[in-house]
Amino acid sequence: MANAAVAVAGRSTPEYSIWRVIMASSVGTMIEWYDFYIFGSLTAILALKFYPPGNDTFAYLAYLATFAVGFLVRPFGALFFGRIGDLVGRKYAFIVTLSIMGFSTFVIGLLPSYATAGWFAPIVLLLIRVLQGLALGGEYGGAAVYVGEHVPDNKRGFYTSFIQITATLGLFVSLIVILLTQYSMSKEDFSAYGWRIPFLVSIILVLISLYIRLKMKESPIFAELKATGMTSTQPLKDAFTKWPNLKNVLISLFGATAGQGVVWYTGQFYALFYMQTVLKVNVKSANIVVAIALLIGMPFFTVVGALSDKIGRKKLMMAGCLLGVLFYIPIYKAMERAAGNNVVTVKSTRNKVTGATGLTAMTTDATGTLVPAKEAPNPNLTMLVLLVFVQVLFVCLVYGPIAAYLIEAFPARIRYTSLSLPYHIGNGVFGGMLPLIGLWSVAATGNIYAGLYYPMIVAGMTFIVGSLLLKETRATRIWDEAGGKASAAD
Repeated sequence: MANAAVAVAGRSTPEYSIWRVIMASSVGTMIEWYDFYIFGSLTAILALKFYPPGNDTFAYLAYLATFAVGFLVRPFGALFFGRIGDLVGRKYAFIVTLSIMGFSTFVIGLLPSYATAGWFAPIVLLLIRVLQGLALGGEYGGAAVYVGEHVPDNKRGFYTSFIQITATLGLFVSLIVILLTQYSMSKEDFSAYGWRIPFLVSIILVLISLYIRLKMKESPIFAELKATGMTSTQPLKDAFTKWPNLKNVLISLFGATAGQGVVWYTGQFYALFYMQTVLKVNVKSANIVVAIALLIGMPFFTVVGALSDKIGRKKLMMAGCLLGVLFYIPIYKAMERAAGNNVVTVKSTRNKVTGATGLTAMTTDATGTLVPAKEAPNPNLTMLVLLVFVQVLFVCLVYGPIAAYLIEAFPARIRYTSLSLPYHIGNGVFGGMLPLIGLWSVAATGNIYAGLYYPMIVAGMTFIVGSLLLKETRATRIWDEAGGKASAAD
């Protein structure tokens, strides 16, 4: 186990177990991502639970819009909790965010459906998503900064990459819990009440994580800054009204986090949505495909993080964006072939019996006539796993080094505030809007690949801006800010 012996301003602080710090931070962050993503993982079921029956298209779009609200408010959570983190401390801020997220998720598990409570249900669901978004907006920055301010400068990419795993791990755990719940009961029972279980059980994990976090100590760099009166008294003003730092925020947003956000959501969430909704792969099978691909891909976050300590953060992040631009359409065409369903378009259709409207994937019969596609009878799941795994590798390239980059790009006294905003605009707005924009694009054009144009454009923009303006931060020594140096015994 690695211990960091930190000498700051000539004084030695107690030795910290780096792995204990990482574990305490990562578990709580993973739980927050799990809470946030079970909402999206259950789209196919919950969209029809919380909105009026009879118009499936409206239900899906309304649900995805509610899902997107959680992303859109994340920057506000970043500002609010980032300010608290730079004023009061990193530890306090992400204890509060975990509490808010855990309570909100538990309430979703108790929420009545539209059939029971009418419009009360989707309105409360929307309010809960706002709370979840605010909480997540403050969580990631706190966890990343907390870990980054404990570890040595020359291994920051490696150690912070474990925080980067938490988002993918949260999605993976959400899929596993959903699959286990589905396999433990009938399809009808899961649809009736079983979907509540993944929301309710998370409260146990939240309480355990809160207990662990309450025993954590403050970041040694922040503790030293606070003890010497070097913290910012107005972090929002210092971060966003002074041009050098604001310029750095804007470059980080358009040259790093925007592209990283769309690559992340394309390679994991959109891949799941595409298989279930467009290619008509069985919901359980699609969940299994993505879960296996995520499990295989997760170790590569640390591989890329460690590599960024050797060759730099910028090259790897730009490579991930460029690969997405070049290969998304070929990959998704290959996924269509692997599903074996020959889906050629998506049309808005109306059920003559019930009057319900919805988006229907269309294929051609033997005469060349368009007919609704049935569930994919025999998809090549191994090939689908491989194709999603390749997309996860793109995610690793852009996401593995980005925490280290953001920590090194901003000064300690306003670090929490400064890095949280571009991260959550990039992920929450640019990335979080992807499922909704993707579905709308497919519905508007009938082109099953139209949902890929948006992430390709954003990733392309990030590649250009980042290649031209993003600074390499690998050699940055953040310990020098507090007047001391760090060493680590491994």
